[in-house]
Amino acid sequence: MSPLRVLHVDDEPDIREVVELSLSLDPAFETRGCSSGKEALSAAHEWTPDLILLDVMMPHMDGPTTLSRLREDAQTAMIPVVFMTARARAGELEYFRSLGALGVIPKPFDPMSLAGSVRSLLEPDARLAALRETFARRVSDNADALAMCRSALRESAASDMLGDVRDLAHSLAGAAGIYGFQKISDAAARLEEESYSALEGLGSADDVIGAIGRLLGCIEAQNLSGYGTQARPH
Repeated sequence: MSPLRVLHVDDEPDIREVVELSLSLDPAFETRGCSSGKEALSAAHEWTPDLILLDVMMPHMDGPTTLSRLREDAQTAMIPVVFMTARARAGELEYFRSLGALGVIPKPFDPMSLAGSVRSLLEPDARLAALRETFARRVSDNADALAMCRSALRESAASDMLGDVRDLAHSLAGAAGIYGFQKISDAAARLEEESYSALEGLGSADDVIGAIGRLLGCIEAQNLSGYGTQARPH
């Protein structure tokens, strides 16, 4: 079995050295260190880690900003992220999780138990829950984009707009079922079909608008608030 790749991001070289040494005690981990958020974005693309340990307080690009940038990129959006911070009061822990972090490891940490802490965060159930929460946030954002597309289609059935709708629907149809949102997946698949038909001249913009409405209805009916999102009526 291949070792789990852990990307550790901290501007303090001493801390990077301790983390690398701590995780090297467990053969299940392969570790790489980065000194900045910018470097981490590049390394995440190149190396595709299984987990990112991310310092909160860093110059130029802090941890929350780095996490936001990771989530904006399809290639890195689903990589679990764990914050490491000396600011670990209860309210702040909830805030970090609301940003989409899998968990928080407080500083100072015990070097001898760090590998165990990371292992516990990577248990399948915990990891799947974090990925599902991240996807739920994406669904909410995509719903906003689809609502804007619907408004635009009511004005003009431009092919580029239909293409945007098709791409959004395809993205949701492929992943929603995996994360347990089957009704959203089915409605998105239907919207994708209607979009293709309209692009090929076999369907109408009205059919697409209706399918968008049904998908948005499914999204609003799904209790996404349990995954750190707020339901927004469309």
